[in-house]
Amino acid sequence: MNLKWILIVIIFAFAKPITAQDFQGVATYKSRRQIDITMDSTQMNDAMQKQIQDQLKKQFQKEFTLQFNRNASVYKENAKLDAPSVGSSSGVQIKVSSSNSVLYKNTAAGTFTKQDELFGKIFLIQDSLPKPNWKLEKDQKSIGDYTCYKATLTREVKEKQWGTAGDSIAETTHEKTVTVWYTPQIPVTNGPQEYWGLPGLILEVQDDKLSILCSSIVLNPNEKIDIQAPDKGKVIDQESFNTLQEEKMQEWMERNSNNRKGDGKQITIKIGG
Repeated sequence: MNLKWILIVIIFAFAKPITAQDFQGVATYKSRRQIDITMDSTQMNDAMQKQIQDQLKKQFQKEFTLQFNRNASVYKENAKLDAPSVGSSSGVQIKVSSSNSVLYKNTAAGTFTKQDELFGKIFLIQDSLPKPNWKLEKDQKSIGDYTCYKATLTREVKEKQWGTAGDSIAETTHEKTVTVWYTPQIPVTNGPQEYWGLPGLILEVQDDKLSILCSSIVLNPNEKIDIQAPDKGKVIDQESFNTLQEEKMQEWMERNSNNRKGDGKQITIKIGG
């Protein structure tokens, strides 16, 4: 073997582990969520209710970016310009603000850090990543240029209904099945939002009324990605944050209910599932 081929073998021998160590990617996801909202039919006819449902559907169409390497990721919503306000014949305008939350997952350590805002205050939620008990299925399909495999997860969820008086009308617990599609062609145990734990990047999620689909992927972009956990906010664990969030939500609904007393309108909103 001459000197030229010896040099090529040496270069490839060292290049492969360096590439594996520096492996990075950026995936863009589009999500949509179905929201159940029931209104008093004596106050709003079918056309008005449909218009409000359409507004909600559009407001919950969002776009997110997942920056990842082999061990960690950062997931956040992409900012978008607000559309001009258009008058509604129902007299109701619905606005869902963009989320400022940043989710950092360290899949190697099994931990996460989430920077989130609750009624104007910034919190830094730090906790362990729940390990999903995925069931690997035999089904496969293509998403873009990637061969994907199906996995499912069954879990119990709580669904709470709130009335306009700020009271909890009902709380039910039921089982639901989460279905995802992942690709081993991108060997990271990661995915959008809290979904992770499979032998490949998750490209599609169907979680009850929430749908998430990957629309583009860039592997090893020219500009190196700096994947760091957020560090601003009051440190709290997930269970404490959930309790605080529910308390603040009930306070907000009670306060708004007192301001609306006597208007005769009834709205029921389902949260959860």
